[in-house]
Amino acid sequence: MTTFNSLGLSKSVLKSVLEMGFEEATPVQEQTIPIAMDGRDVIGQAQTGTGKTAAFGIPMIEKINQDIKKTQGIVIAPTRELAMQVATELNKLGQYKGVRVLPVYGGTDMGRQIRELKKQPQIVVATPGRLLDHVRRKTINLTNIHTAVLDEADEMLNMGFIEDIKAILAELPLQRQTLLFSATMPKEIHEIATKMMKKPETVRLKAKQMTVERIDQYFVEVNEGKKFDTLTRLLDIHVPDLAIVFGRTKRRVDELADGLTARGFRAEGIHGDLTQGKRQNVLKKFKNGGVEVLVATDVAARGLDISGVTHVYNFDIPQDPESYVHRIGRTGRAGNDGYAVSFITPREMSHLNLIEKTTGSKVKRLQIPSPDEAHKGQQKIAVDKLVESLEANNLDAFHAQASELIEQYDSVSVVSAALKMLTKERKNVPVNLTSLSPISTKHAEKNKSNKKRYNDRKNGGKGYNRNHKSKGYNSKKSGGGQYQKSGGGRKRSYQRNQNS
Repeated sequence: MTTFNSLGLSKSVLKSVLEMGFEEATPVQEQTIPIAMDGRDVIGQAQTGTGKTAAFGIPMIEKINQDIKKTQGIVIAPTRELAMQVATELNKLGQYKGVRVLPVYGGTDMGRQIRELKKQPQIVVATPGRLLDHVRRKTINLTNIHTAVLDEADEMLNMGFIEDIKAILAELPLQRQTLLFSATMPKEIHEIATKMMKKPETVRLKAKQMTVERIDQYFVEVNEGKKFDTLTRLLDIHVPDLAIVFGRTKRRVDELADGLTARGFRAEGIHGDLTQGKRQNVLKKFKNGGVEVLVATDVAARGLDISGVTHVYNFDIPQDPESYVHRIGRTGRAGNDGYAVSFITPREMSHLNLIEKTTGSKVKRLQIPSPDEAHKGQQKIAVDKLVESLEANNLDAFHAQASELIEQYDSVSVVSAALKMLTKERKNVPVNLTSLSPISTKHAEKNKSNKKRYNDRKNGGKGYNRNHKSKGYNSKKSGGGQYQKSGGGRKRSYQRNQNS
């Protein structure tokens, strides 16, 4: 394994790297840093969690000229969470060289960002939509950019930002270095590499590193209307320490989080419509154990630094196999085993086959548990708690009362009563979710959808609302314990995510 000491870094950058606790370079860092520091363009095929931020960040920071008080490096990331995470790490890497990094993303005050950009930070990390806004307003100076990074390019493609990316790259100096990182290489990303990069070197991790090895993958074939009950039963049986449930839309996330709460789970939802303060509060509770189930959209979950996740549930199967890999990669980290379950409707079985083919892994079938099996799962937890208390052997203070109970009732009844008190009884609250159409595996339909979404954004077409705050959409509990969503719905036309 290559150490950072052997990569020829400057003293200031090496000091930052070692202070951050890095000693040995990851495979993507080992291969990328020498090429990038030599000034060549790089295509890195790598996933989140492989250390790619340092792989592109270190060469970029090494090239920053402190005598030039201009923006010299730019990183484009798909979401504001990832932009903030990348900016934080780059600030740490460049702290002893005096490099200042500014994150720029949507959902925040434009005027404040303009004022900060006038101070000419050496590196800007931005989401595509907000960066293009600044480019068109001429509030960002790109004339001195010598290094441009596209981080998670395939995700930006999936979000409909490919044309924005091309427009931004066209505004950058021709004499620049371009580093592109993507978990996969769709033809649209390959087109950028061939047309807008100069003889790029390709860094590709070994196949085994591109797949998920320590994660047990399962699926349940279930009709749309039965998904929620199936989820709650699985949660009762699996008893995850920390679980992430992925939903396809923001409305879905809201409904799932509210429904799980109604059933007695400690659940919170996170998506692009939440304020930054609310997101951070939710994540803090999740990390501290105040929330046992985090419900999230793909976009909201990208770039989040979450450890200790034991289970991932794909309540809605993702649009593409790459997103599937990113999702389930949230568990099984740091050498731990992971567990992932995907909910597949009968019409989505062909999509599951595509995922298996792409990832090279077999997803095993899991039978839908019955209500009785779920209840037994909760009973087992109660038994485990009782046994744990017995083995702790600190029960002397309770012996007198226990003896009195045994004299009045038989021992089996006493233990049964104790187990009943310890067993968590789920509230039998009906939960109705808004139905979603099954995922189509037709490539032509996907391309058509991406094109339509971009045209809607570009032309201000039907359904495009930059702030996209949903109106008339409320959750409520109605009489008789019925739990449901009411009000109008969000139109299914494209709306740029708040993260852009």
